[in-house]
Amino acid sequence: MNMRAAFTRILFPTDFSATSLGALPYALFLADTFDARLHVLHVVDEASMYWTAMGPEGAPIGPGIDDLMVLGQTRMDAFAREHLQKLKLPAKVEVRTGRPFAEIISYAREHLIDVIVQATHGRGAIAHMLLGSTAEKVVRKAPCPVLTVRTSGHEFVMP
Repeated sequence: MNMRAAFTRILFPTDFSATSLGALPYALFLADTFDARLHVLHVVDEASMYWTAMGPEGAPIGPGIDDLMVLGQTRMDAFAREHLQKLKLPAKVEVRTGRPFAEIISYAREHLIDVIVQATHGRGAIAHMLLGSTAEKVVRKAPCPVLTVRTSGHEFVMP
């Protein structure tokens, strides 16, 4: 069986953290190598809507979801200007709200993504047990291959 992987649509989910950005060179390299369209997705975690102060009224702490969406879009626009200008094909960028792993999987299905390139934060065992891992959930449920990048101690070198 002769199979050749051809990536035409690559998804790079990001939370804009340094760890997340560590996987970006891999996504850019694949997009360049395969002349593929890079999709960049940021998910505003819906859990932020449930953070409330203790007390009888239970008022939300921090900004509301609309403010977080505006902030997410502002950060995405800056990210695109800084990192996506040299791509052969213009990147498709989107900001959504929801549970990050579910939105990543949904986006991959909707856009027929060929591969997801995602950083893994490498949390400790206790944090992983309590919080789970977005990357792990994506790997288990994604409709396509997932390249996970653990960036601590590794640096991508462009060939």
